[in-house]
Amino acid sequence: MTLAITFVFLILGLIVGSFLNVVIFRLNTHRSFGGRSGCMICQKRLYWYELVPVVSFLWLKGRCSSCKTKISMQYPIVEGITGLIFAGLFLKFENLFYLDTLIFSISLAFYATVFSLLLVIAVYDLRHKIIPDSLSLILGILSFIGLFFFSGFGFNIHFPSIWEFLSGIILALPFALFWLISKGTWMGLGDAKLAIGLGWLLGLSRALSGAVLSFWIGAIFGILLIFLNKKKYSIKSEIPFAPFLVLGMILAFLFELHIFPLNF
Repeated sequence: MTLAITFVFLILGLIVGSFLNVVIFRLNTHRSFGGRSGCMICQKRLYWYELVPVVSFLWLKGRCSSCKTKISMQYPIVEGITGLIFAGLFLKFENLFYLDTLIFSISLAFYATVFSLLLVIAVYDLRHKIIPDSLSLILGILSFIGLFFFSGFGFNIHFPSIWEFLSGIILALPFALFWLISKGTWMGLGDAKLAIGLGWLLGLSRALSGAVLSFWIGAIFGILLIFLNKKKYSIKSEIPFAPFLVLGMILAFLFELHIFPLNF
């Protein structure tokens, strides 16, 4: 039964991921997030069967059915990642699902919303090399509110400790320091702003673990890029860090990583 329910949440995540792609492509443009989707080149309106997450991309062989323009790989990748996040969240809160459906629903709704927002931030930064302040602000507000209503194990009304209040600032300080010392060449100020919300969201122990993991993943990815394409990439190449930071935080949350087991 668990496998079947996990698959249901995977499908739900794929559907949400399709909408997230719309948000990513239309954010900070004059286009609204509503209305039917269409080809960005020939403007052909897409039929319902061309909007099925992942499946439509494979069926169309990655090209528009009208003008044959290649469809961005971002579509199936974002849909697939969102699906995996939703499935992972169900598995994390699986016990709550069987014990208290209401608490499970509230917990899943909150974390699914926050992680969907983080995915938008990560992909937008990858595309444009900037993290919109508006998205970091929304994350910060949601995460701060979450301090009072959520713990790592779901919905739990409580008054945060002083360390929980400070977790966002503590996590952001190293990123702000890197930005200040390097004058923006090592790290963007947007990463520091993002870290505030991440610290409040995960708590200090998991957030620090996620940050360390993100640096490891980023370093490995950077080395591979240089090794595989030395003509295009070098040690001085600019690579957005938010995607690695978001990935590290999601893994730290889903798998309860505590590289630094802090108990305050």
